[in-house]
Amino acid sequence: MTRLTRYIIWELLKVFVLVLLAATLLLLVAGMLQQALREGLGLTPVLRIIPFILPHALRFAVPATILFAVCTVYGRMAASNELVAIKSTGVSPWVALSPAIVLAFLLSLLSVWLNDLAVSWGTEGINRVILHSVEEITYSMLRTHRSYSTDTYSINVQDVRGRRLIWPTFSFHLSDDEPPVTLTARQAELRMNEDHESLSIVLFDSEVEWGEDGTGFLPDRVVHEIPLRKAIRSSDLSARVSQLPLHKIDRALDARRQEVAEREQALAAEAAYQMLTGDFHALSDPAWSRRVAALEQLRGSLSRFYTEPWRRWASGFSCLFFVLVGAPLALLLRNGDFWTSFGLTFLPVLLVYYPLFALGLDRAKAGQLPPFSVWLANFVLLAIGGWLLRRVLRH
Repeated sequence: MTRLTRYIIWELLKVFVLVLLAATLLLLVAGMLQQALREGLGLTPVLRIIPFILPHALRFAVPATILFAVCTVYGRMAASNELVAIKSTGVSPWVALSPAIVLAFLLSLLSVWLNDLAVSWGTEGINRVILHSVEEITYSMLRTHRSYSTDTYSINVQDVRGRRLIWPTFSFHLSDDEPPVTLTARQAELRMNEDHESLSIVLFDSEVEWGEDGTGFLPDRVVHEIPLRKAIRSSDLSARVSQLPLHKIDRALDARRQEVAEREQALAAEAAYQMLTGDFHALSDPAWSRRVAALEQLRGSLSRFYTEPWRRWASGFSCLFFVLVGAPLALLLRNGDFWTSFGLTFLPVLLVYYPLFALGLDRAKAGQLPPFSVWLANFVLLAIGGWLLRRVLRH
């Protein structure tokens, strides 16, 4: 390793580490505040989710930070004519640029791992903390808003006194085919069970209503249990392919393919039977249409399984392609003000990279484009970076 290479790597690492610490801290605090406000978390649960939010903060901070570092270092080198001095000794500018590219490649591999860790271990950890804090979350929301709801039930109260809910109304949505069940009580309490798998609602002197005509009175004390997975907002706990680690996606994809094949065979066999017996009415029944629509939705979900690994690798390798554009552009701008260099570099990246990445990801998930389309934004940056590198090496 030459002295020039060591010098550039040291300068890059100094800026990168300092800015990364500041950016990660800022994103970490923002993430904690977001979770606290959205879920009504207290101080203890917020502190417990810090390790799980950290990978999320790092996966966003690393690409922007390495771009800032190369803009700062190479912008200052160009402004102080260090690049001119390097060229005058007969050394190619590529020697000065290669340390940043190698560093960006290594950080890209790290970023891929952070993306995988954040969406699997990090998201699951956050959900687990929220699940175990559901009692505190519910009480907090009821004290503040007098109401709390999920996809399966809702609670409205007149007042909260300590742990007692005064005149609460519970509405349970058991299924789409059944009317909701409403419980109104003089007072109630929420209690987390010792197994941390369910939440108990203890009601005193309650009245139950179901449908239009069903009513009843339940005197004294009644206990109703809700599984924890239904006691928190389902949007935060939905089992999606985006929350699976990379090494489990292939297995999940095989299982989803098998499920699609089994449903296709079942529907085909049933359709053939109805046609042979002449019972065409069954094929126009709304229930049949719902089953066909569910199969189409299941088929569509396969595109998400195909796309997800490409997405994580493409997102992680944004570090490398940011540097391929940022480093030569900083040298060409010859501006010693690092904020100016970073702004002039990051703005085109912001306007070009992220819209193209979102477009490729959306179309690939919908099955309208092949999964590798999520690399479209990276390929565009590669073309721009190649053109800029050619100018730097030529001049």
